[in-house]
Amino acid sequence: MRLGGGEILLLVLLFLLLFGGKKLPELAEGLGKALKNFKKAATEDEETEKKDKEEKKE
Repeated sequence: MRLGGGEILLLVLLFLLLFGGKKLPELAEGLGKALKNFKKAATEDEETEKKDKEEKKE
């Protein structure tokens, strides 16, 4: 299921109505930080798995 332009516009307008213009930048910043932390954790997990595999080979 993919969102088209109309659906995205509707969601943006809905968020504007619910949270107001002043709150949206704060929400976007929080979401950005959360995604950054998630990606960092995923990368660290992959590195740990690689090290574990190398140790098992030895």
